[in-house]
Amino acid sequence: ADVAYLRSVLPSSTDDAFFDYLATLDASEVTVTAIPEGSVVFPRVPFLQVKGPLLVVQLLETTLLCLVNYASLVATNAARFRLLAGPDMKLMEMGLRRAQGPDGALSASRYSYIGGFDCTSNILAGKLYGIPVRGTIAHSFVMSFRGLEEARPRELLPRAGGDPVDLAGLAVSWLQRVCELLQTPPGKANQGELAAFVSYAATFPCDFQGLLDTYCVRRSGLPNFCAVALALHQLGYQAIGVRLDSGDLAQQSKEIRGVFRACGAHFQVPWFGTIPIAVSNDISEQSLEEFRREGSEIDMIGIGTNLVTCPLQPSLGCVYKLVEVNGSPCLKLTEDEEKMTIPGMKAIYRLYDTAGHPFMDLMALEEEPSPRAGQELGIRVLGQLEETTRVTPSTVEPLHRTYFRDGQVCEPLPSLPEVRTHAQVSLSLLSPAHRRLQEPQPYPV
Repeated sequence: ADVAYLRSVLPSSTDDAFFDYLATLDASEVTVTAIPEGSVVFPRVPFLQVKGPLLVVQLLETTLLCLVNYASLVATNAARFRLLAGPDMKLMEMGLRRAQGPDGALSASRYSYIGGFDCTSNILAGKLYGIPVRGTIAHSFVMSFRGLEEARPRELLPRAGGDPVDLAGLAVSWLQRVCELLQTPPGKANQGELAAFVSYAATFPCDFQGLLDTYCVRRSGLPNFCAVALALHQLGYQAIGVRLDSGDLAQQSKEIRGVFRACGAHFQVPWFGTIPIAVSNDISEQSLEEFRREGSEIDMIGIGTNLVTCPLQPSLGCVYKLVEVNGSPCLKLTEDEEKMTIPGMKAIYRLYDTAGHPFMDLMALEEEPSPRAGQELGIRVLGQLEETTRVTPSTVEPLHRTYFRDGQVCEPLPSLPEVRTHAQVSLSLLSPAHRRLQEPQPYPV
C-alpha cells in the first residue's frame, strides 16, 4: 500500500524498477548504536549512529529526529526544574491542556517523568506508562455548590467503627472554633465551598484535600478546609493536603503553614502543622528561583505550560548527518562553522576525574585504540582545534551500545523507572560548575 501511494505522488516518469526496489527494503540490514536513554549528552556528540544501506538509513532520518527532539527537549526542561526545585520538592506535571496535541501531551508526561518529575495529572499517561498520577479538586467542583444543604453525602462512618456521623454539622461546629482562633467572621466563609469540602471529604475521607482560592483564602478557603479537616480528625481520618492556584504563592504558603501550626497546637492535633501545601499557576524557572530566594512552605509544585511547551527553548536542534559512505569519510563544509560535520564513524568515551565527575567527552574514530584509565591522551577540543591538550582520565566510560542488529533488538531495553533513575544519576555525576543553570562552565568535547 505504501509503494502504491508513492506511485501516485511521484512523477509518472519514475522507473518501475525503483518501486520494485522499494518493496525489497529490509531493516535487518541496519545496525543502531546509541548512548543509553536518560544519559546526559552534550552538543556535537553523536548520541546515535545508524549503519546500513544508504536509502534505508536515509528513510529513518525524519522518524528518528521526530522521536528524539521533543522528547529530549522536555526531559531536559524537566531536569532544569528538578535542579532548581531541589531533590525533596514534589513536582507534578500538569500540562495536558497546553500541550501540542494528545501525542505531545503523552510524550510530555513520559519525558518529564524521566527528567525528574514525580507524577502527572494525565491519567492516560499513568495507564500507559505506569507514571504515578496525582491531582486535586477543581474550582468548578467547588463553584458547583451553592449552600450547605447541597452537600452529598453528609454522613460518614467513624474510622474505628460505629454509627454514621453528620459530617456537615460537625464541620459547622468546627468552623466556629476555627474562626474564633483565626479572628475571622464565620459569616465570611462561603457555604457552597464548605459544602464542596464536606462532600469530597465524606466521599474520600482518607484522601481529603482542599483547593483554597476559589473565593478568598484567608476568609473562606482556609477556615473551611481547617473545619472539615478537624471534623475528619475527630472521626479518625487525616487530610492529605491543600492547593493554591493564584496570588503570591510563597507568602501565602507561609501564612497557611502558620495557621496549620496554630490549629495543631490549639486543638492538640500534632500532624496538622505538617499538612502538605501544593501550588500551581504558570510556574516557571523564575518562580522556583523566587520561592527559594524568598523562602516558602511549599511541599509540591504543579507545572504545566512552562514545562510542556518549553518557552525558553521551543525546539531542540538535533540533526542527522551522513559521515561515511562505503568506508570513505564525508564532511559537510558550510559558511557556519557550527554546522560543519565531523567525518567518519566514531566511538564516544566519557572521561572522569579523580572526584568521579565527567570532565570531557572524547570522540575517536572507530578503528582507533580505546583510551585507558591513567593513560595520557593528546586531544583537540572542538572550537580550539589548533591546540593540542594533554589529559589523563581516572576513569574511561565507552558511551555507545549496540541496540539493533540483524533485525533484532540486542540490548535489554530499560523500564521507564530505570531510565528516570539513570537520568538523575547522570545529572548528579556532573560537577557543580557544569550543572549550574546560570552561566555554566562549558563542557569540552
